[in-house]
Amino acid sequence: MKHCLISAAQLIPTEEVNPDRVDALQAQILQAGSWTAPITAEKDALFVMDDYHRLTVAHRLRLTRMPVVLLDYHSERVESWRPGGNITPAEIFAMARSGRKFPYKTTRHVFAHGLPTCDVPLELLSSPTPMDMAPVFSAGAL
Repeated sequence: MKHCLISAAQLIPTEEVNPDRVDALQAQILQAGSWTAPITAEKDALFVMDDYHRLTVAHRLRLTRMPVVLLDYHSERVESWRPGGNITPAEIFAMARSGRKFPYKTTRHVFAHGLPTCDVPLELLSSPTPMDMAPVFSAGAL
């Protein structure tokens, strides 16, 4: 599985975030000096499937691009974090198109093959290049 670098402005969040979690994650990313976990996004619509907190950190840090793994609902599953709740990909697509967001901890994506890690220096993510959207092999990818 590989990630690519995509403009942070192109990614569409569909869920609210916990501000305390964003603060903690931002401190962790700044301390590491690199981005270590790609955001997951739907491959055609570019809405975020998981890691809304990381996208919020990217905007706070004014990063222009992000490591992203592009996926679809043919191979990934979505559940609700809420007891007795049910969420469908169609509802997520509708939310993405509406510009609104689900409450924090509404969707839970289950990734069949796990997710890769990455190690992308923050400096590389802060200035655009013609290579945006170029595939990059993730750590451990064959």
